[in-house]
This record gives sequence, structure tokens and C-alpha cells, in this order.
Amino acid sequence: MKKTFRTVGRTAAVTAMALSILASPMSWETVMAKKPDHAGKHEVELRILGTTDIHTHLYNYDYYKDASTDEFGLAKTATLIKQARAEKENTLLFDNGDLIQGNPLGDYKAKVDVLEEGETHPVFQAMELLDYDAATLGNHEFNYGMDYLDEVLDDSPFPYVSANVYKDDGDNNPSNDKHYVKPYEIIKKKVVDTFGRTKVIKVGVIGAVTPQIVQWDKANLEGKVITKDVVDSVEKNIPKMKKEGADLIVVLSHSGIGDEQRVELEENAAYDLTKVDGVDAIISGHNHLNFPGDFTSLPGVDADKGTINGVPVVMPGSWGNQLGVMDLTIEKVKGKWKVKSSETNLRGIYDKVEKKALVEADQEILDAVKEAHEGTVNYVNQPVGTTTADIHSYFALVQDDPSIQIVTNAQKWYIEKQLAGTVESDLPILSAGAPFKAGGRNGASYYTYIPEGQIAIKNVADLYLYPNTVATVKITGADVKEWLEMSAGQFKQIDESASSEQPLIDSSFPTYNYDVIDGVTYEIDVTEPAKYDGTGNLVNGDANRIKNLQYDGKPVNLDQEFLVVTNNYRANGTFPGVKNSTQTEMYPDENRQAIIDYIRDLGSIDPTADGNWKFAPVSSRVNVTFETSMSAQQALSEDDTIEFISEASDGYGKYIVEFPIALAGNQ
Repeated sequence: MKKTFRTVGRTAAVTAMALSILASPMSWETVMAKKPDHAGKHEVELRILGTTDIHTHLYNYDYYKDASTDEFGLAKTATLIKQARAEKENTLLFDNGDLIQGNPLGDYKAKVDVLEEGETHPVFQAMELLDYDAATLGNHEFNYGMDYLDEVLDDSPFPYVSANVYKDDGDNNPSNDKHYVKPYEIIKKKVVDTFGRTKVIKVGVIGAVTPQIVQWDKANLEGKVITKDVVDSVEKNIPKMKKEGADLIVVLSHSGIGDEQRVELEENAAYDLTKVDGVDAIISGHNHLNFPGDFTSLPGVDADKGTINGVPVVMPGSWGNQLGVMDLTIEKVKGKWKVKSSETNLRGIYDKVEKKALVEADQEILDAVKEAHEGTVNYVNQPVGTTTADIHSYFALVQDDPSIQIVTNAQKWYIEKQLAGTVESDLPILSAGAPFKAGGRNGASYYTYIPEGQIAIKNVADLYLYPNTVATVKITGADVKEWLEMSAGQFKQIDESASSEQPLIDSSFPTYNYDVIDGVTYEIDVTEPAKYDGTGNLVNGDANRIKNLQYDGKPVNLDQEFLVVTNNYRANGTFPGVKNSTQTEMYPDENRQAIIDYIRDLGSIDPTADGNWKFAPVSSRVNVTFETSMSAQQALSEDDTIEFISEASDGYGKYIVEFPIALAGNQ
């Protein structure tokens, strides 16, 4: 009876309201507008923060210059993190890898004041204070070997995830399903919705790293781990994550964004991940580039929203110079949470245009890692020898350069000692080196500079940034040429008939792939197109940039065998020419240690390049320019073929390089 009464009463009330509306001058739309607004009652504002490629830059300190800096350092990023958290109630914080290696502090804890069992690595001392939620492995995590990485991760204050790194069962079995770390983690996150009510959302976070680690760190990883395709590995785990209740899925992809073409075992696969069903957000890295910002020409990119194919993506630079911020509005529809809208942006610690700091370093972080920082400073200031002149890399891309010459000389010296008395010592020995610090994506201050006088360990680390080990490859003269053809992709094609300004350097080509090979002489003809692109793909099969390649004053016999000294990364990679090696040997010593021993053996070095390469002559005068440090002006001499023109953007200077003119009849 009560139920019937309530129904009748409710019906009468509705009828009365309808009669009231009809008698009222108000419209039906006006009445409906006055109804309580329940829109957004199942919405949550979730902020996801991301860092990537910290490379042990905890202090805002340049150990090579032995001075503080405003341009990088997690202590500065920490201030941005705390500010971003204060603005939003619901936040998550993730790191995307390449954390424990990359500057002298990383080397100090791995090689000098070696991390002990039960000791927390300085990176985790800092990150624990920032309350990170999870992280993934970067390729450089493996540089110091698996035993060291195991010890580092053993004391991590947050979970590590990686879906495509597996333990090797001894047979390199591709069906192996024993992950090195967990493929994913389901985080139960308490959040407050737009009405102030507490809810619990399950956020699944999954990681992946570029599969090439097993090539680049073969000496450390062979027989211990294998890798699988990034996209396949993530896609395979999404149904499992959903089954375990994941409402949202965030991918930590230590794999660059790449392009729209899908390739198996691709190094840069984040773009392909945006097409995987179930992926809600991606933090990318590895390339040290920016998104939003770079990659605007790719299809499906919305630079304003920071999405690729509708998926929010962020790539926050490197060394803590930026914080990635993804703001998601998620709504519950039919019992399932979905991303309704998103906005992605990058927050920097330094204004390159105004050349000023945007935030102060967080003192809590500085205090936490002070001991490791001070130990590193003392370590890098230990003397090695002396130099009779300044050493710099300002012009390393446009002329034969002393900063590379010292490296190649030291490598050759090391191998000659190792091979003394062996059959291999009778082979012609060449030595390959590249300019690791040559501006580019890392900014106008990213150059080697060692003043005349004492050389310390910090200066050697400045010449050779990575803890690579010495390696040799046995290849033919034809392979040497292909190696150099690949390296010559550093340059854009120049039109020798044009009078307008032409930029010489292809900024998309990594400078660490610009190998100079000492022991042979050659010319680079930039009027021809590049034979290979920056990743080693053949793009112009008939191109022939390397001219007049000679050994011992005679044209190189393409069938002749050479032994080329390089590093473990190059020797194990797929570089044109290198990949044809008939014999590859790995040595236990770091290239950096070989340089230290070489300088100590000599006591004093004369940093003079031997001029073994130059640009081929052009038919007429050309206006070819390049950018390098403004400080490079002080390194120019009166008879130099390089001339300063003007200041360029982002702190760089613009210079012109004079090309030799071909003599009549010799074109």
C-alpha cells in the first residue's frame, strides 16, 4: 500500500509541475537548465609526471667544467616536481630510464667508491625523497654489467618494470618467458574526483627498452639476457593487465618516438605504441629530444595537445632539464574508466633564450647526495698529465680535430701494446673515434674544452663520455669506405652552383655516429648525396662521398684487410662496414682508461690533429655555414678557413667554412 501511495504521489507531483510550467512564462529549456547539473560526477583529474635520461645528473653541476650549472640536474627538476604536485591533488611520478650512468658520478659509484651490498645508490637516495611510483630500465642501465645492476636495483624504493628484457636460459631461447624484472605493475591509486569524493583507480604501468642493448652491451649481456620487440611485448601484456583490473595503462618506453613505419625489433618504437589498443599514455625517452616540440611532421601528431594518434605522449629531454606533465581527465562510462581529454606539456628548468634559471635547486635533494657529489669532485680532479695547448671540440664536425685525434692515438697505442708479438700485429691498424660533445640537441655549451696545462680525470671523461671498452674489428678496405660513407651522412648535400647560404650540418644525424678513421687519408665530397641515413639505412646506393681514400700514400686496396680499433658499442652494432667484420675482439679496459694510460705514459701531449681528412674541392665558391659555440671565436687563428658571422639562436654562433676550389682540369 505504501508503494502504491508513493507512486501516485510522485505522479501527482510531476503533473502539478507540468501544469505549473504551462501556466508560466518560462520556457521548458529554462526549467531544464535549472535542474541540478550532474555532469562530471564520475570524472577525475589525474596528472602524470615523467622524467627520463637523467644519466646520474643529480646535482646541477658540470663535473667536466668543475662548476655549477643552471641547465640540468635532478635537484632542479625536483623543484618543478613539487610545484606540479602542489597544483593538482592526484599525481603519479615515473622515471623512464638511463638513470645510473652518464656522468662522472655514475662512474664514481660503479668504479671507485663501489656500491656495496645493502647500500642505496645516490640516484635512489634522491628519488625516494620525491616519492617516485615506478620506473623502467634504459639501455645505459646495462653499461656496468649485470652484477652491478642487480646490486643497484636491489635497493630501489619503487618497482622497476620492463616487458621485453628476459633472462637467458643458456640457449638464447626466443620462447623464454622469465623476465629480468616484472613486466608491469598495477598501482592502486587513491584519487579525489571532481565532486571531492575519494575513489581508487588501478593504474597499470608497463615498461620496455630498446632491444639493441644485447648488441651494444654484448660483453655484459651475452648469455645473461635476451630482448624482444617493444611493441609486441607491450601488446602481449595488456590483456593480462586488464584482467588484473587495470583501469588505465601507462607505458614507460625507453625507446625513441621513431616514425610511422613499423619494423621488427625497432630501436625507436613509441610511435607504434600509440596504435596499440589499450594504451592510454606514454612516457618516451632515449633520444634526448622533446615532445611536445619535436616530431611535428609525423602523421597523427597534435602538437598543441601533445598527442600522437590521439594518445597523450611526453618526452622530457634529458639530464633533468625538463619535467614532462600529462593532465588527463578520465571519466567512468558503464563501469569503466576512459581518458576523456588530455593536455601534455614540458616544463623547463632553464630559459635558453633569456639564458636564465627558471627554478632553484631543491636543497633536500642536494643534501641527500652531498657525499657522493663531493667524492666525485675529488675523484675527477686527480691529475693525469699536461697538454701544451688548449683542446676543444668546437670545430670537430668541419675539420680534423685534436679532441678526436687524442682518442684515436690512445686507442692505437693501447692495441699495439696488446698485440705485440702476435700475428695480428702485422695487419695495418686504424683507429676510429667520434666527437661525443659537439653541441646539437644538448645545447650550445655542450662542447669539450680543456685549457692548456694540467689534464685531470675530468678532462679525459670530457673527451670520452661513455664507459665503453676497447674493441677491434677485422674488415676490408671496402668496409672501411662504407664505414666512412655512413659517417659522412653528418653533412647535408651542398649545391656548388648556388650563391645563397647553405647549412652544412644535418642536425638530425647524431654526432656520435660521425666517426673519423685515423691511419687512412680521405676527402669528403658533400656535393654528392649521403649514401646512408642516420640509422644506417641505404638511401642512395650510387652515392660516393668518400674520395681519394689512401693508406700509406697509396689508394686503398678494397680487398686488403685492416684491423680497426673502436669500442664495444660500435663493434657490436650494425654500422655499415663494421657489420661485415670477419673477426671481432673485445678487450677488458675502457677506452677512457686507455686515454688516461696513454697520457700518463707520455707525460705531456701535443694536441695537434694530423689532417688525415678534408672536404673535397668544389667548382666555385660556396656560402656554407654551420653553428657551434660562441666561445669558438677565441679558438680561431688569422689563417683559419673558418670565420665567425653572427650570433644564432639558442646561444649558438654562426660560422662560415671555406671550401677549397678545384683547379681547372681537376674537377
